[in-house]
Amino acid sequence: MRVLLIGANGYIGRFVADRLLADPAVQLTALGRGDDADVRFDLATGSPGALTRFLDAVHPGVVINCAGATRGGARELTRHNTVAVATICEALRRSGCGARLVQIGCGSEYGPSQPGSSTAEDAVPRPGGPYGVSKLAATELVLGSGLDAVVLRVFSPVGPGTPAGSPLGRLAEAMRRAMQSGDGELKLGGLGAQRDFIDVRDVARAVHAASLSAAQGVINIGSGRAVRLRDAAGILARVAGYSGALNELDGLPHPGPVHTTHTPHATHLRATIGHPRAEADHHPAASPAAFPYPDGCGTWQQADVRTARDRLGWRPRINLEESLADIWMEAACRI
Repeated sequence: MRVLLIGANGYIGRFVADRLLADPAVQLTALGRGDDADVRFDLATGSPGALTRFLDAVHPGVVINCAGATRGGARELTRHNTVAVATICEALRRSGCGARLVQIGCGSEYGPSQPGSSTAEDAVPRPGGPYGVSKLAATELVLGSGLDAVVLRVFSPVGPGTPAGSPLGRLAEAMRRAMQSGDGELKLGGLGAQRDFIDVRDVARAVHAASLSAAQGVINIGSGRAVRLRDAAGILARVAGYSGALNELDGLPHPGPVHTTHTPHATHLRATIGHPRAEADHHPAASPAAFPYPDGCGTWQQADVRTARDRLGWRPRINLEESLADIWMEAACRI
């Protein structure tokens, strides 16, 4: 099976590439903007005609799109997440290769959901920010293209290679700095959000399964369990061997080992997890935003993953503690 992987150097794309390369039946070609791609092509600026000519030359059986942007303004997100997918769909329609398309979507397309609920694929999407809007527009383009296509809505990917700017990446970095400096406490904000964390290696397995299946439409990829970010912080502290106190700025009640102190007027804001500019702000009265997790999904998100089980034969295998241990391993290497 010849597979064209777009975005092989991204966070998810790297693990998808590793998974596909481990399959002896796959012939992999990587397309992207970087010098290390097999073929250099910028989806945001390249023409559908040029991509069509490449598809006709390579003749892949499957095209997997892991490319996109997670940060930036609305125009940039639209260019990389929506226009790029429009280019792929148009090129596939023009091409004679008849390739199947596997598009990587995201849980942010759904937007906020009712606490305690599981979001299924038939939920009405109401994205709460430009990132979710740009990804939802891409999904609609794929679903309306008439192609043999599936969209995997990935919830909150974690594990090795987690970007330093992500909430858990920032948490690990803040803990690393505290341990390096011998600081006995961390003051953290924005730990109240609950998210469905799924290991990026499990995501790669789902992408591989989707490329081999006949499933179409939207399929959720998550763990099926929401975890409060403060609980993830407690797990990370245990994995890291950090014995200091994690003093929480939002002061919400919680179970578990994390030591919290309600300090709404703290004079030293160590880190507001999930807020992309927390380290740049040093205002004495700084306090976490109501919903600081940067995906526009409010306080709660949990995937209903029964469709992935039934249609892809896929289940998550890697638990959150293992994912966090791998995040910490990379952070610890910087001590």
